[in-house]
Amino acid sequence: MRATAETIPIIDLTPLNGGDQAARRAAARDFGSALEQIGFAVVVGHGLPEPLIEATYDSVKAFFALPLTEKMKYVIADQAKTRGYLPVGIESVARTLDKEQPADLCEALVFRILERETTRPPEAWAPNPWPDRPAALGQHVRDYCDAIYAFARRLYRVTALALDLPESFFDAAFADPSFSLRLVNYPDQPTPPLPNQLRYGAHHDYGGLTILRQDSAPGGLEICGRDGVWRDVPVIPHSFVINVGDLMSRWTNGRWRSTLHRVVNPPRHLTGSTQRLSMVLFTTPNEATEIVCLPTCSDAEHPPQFAPVRAGAYVHAKIAKSMELGAE
Repeated sequence: MRATAETIPIIDLTPLNGGDQAARRAAARDFGSALEQIGFAVVVGHGLPEPLIEATYDSVKAFFALPLTEKMKYVIADQAKTRGYLPVGIESVARTLDKEQPADLCEALVFRILERETTRPPEAWAPNPWPDRPAALGQHVRDYCDAIYAFARRLYRVTALALDLPESFFDAAFADPSFSLRLVNYPDQPTPPLPNQLRYGAHHDYGGLTILRQDSAPGGLEICGRDGVWRDVPVIPHSFVINVGDLMSRWTNGRWRSTLHRVVNPPRHLTGSTQRLSMVLFTTPNEATEIVCLPTCSDAEHPPQFAPVRAGAYVHAKIAKSMELGAE
């Protein structure tokens, strides 16, 4: 299937679990086509167990229901945005694009995932802070991290196939990667937002591929098309949303799009709760990895257009920019 500017395609990854090479390559082509034309895809057939996803979601929602004083115990001041609790009002991601915009209307609990830690108990994942409440949160997050980490590694093999590279091409870059699981709560908005204030401002993701589990609450994810029109990202049951970050776009010489996106506010006329919860995995290669144009993404007519960058330095600079609001 071919994606269009008007739709975000739904890609079934089930064939990737079998031995039919033609079916595997067809699914990879569909995946690559979506990320080339739109920069986003909705994937089903991913293989993650739905009961685990739902249990993790429920534990995370229970954490965000705790009093602010309880949640503030898990703030790590010198690791802001890379791990620990982030209260509402300390970041504005639109600033990464030099846009002056009020603080984003969300809070988050962030865990850093390292490959060597996925087989260890959560208390050994230092310096991640592990909340005491709810009691099941640590185990649920650990199990979810195991599952989503394995899925991410499979997804990079799909990525290699889609880019006409050997399936194992990205293995070295992700041998000891920097993955960040960001559990994001968008609270109800009892008072109107400030002018130009959003749940999450318009921005590009910074790293490789982003893997998002979203819910269906109003006030959701939108992407900006090539025509400048903002469109909703559909909520498909039992799916994940995959999108391209800046480093992946640079790797592919701009062939895969790092698309502008945002999370909008719920309509003011709605009654009842509009709370929204997202579970987002940001995948970044080993911080020392040099991001240079892939061998299949340039030719005489399309020479490399981006200077090489170190993965860690690029991402950390973006994070620092988004947190400038908190330093004022």
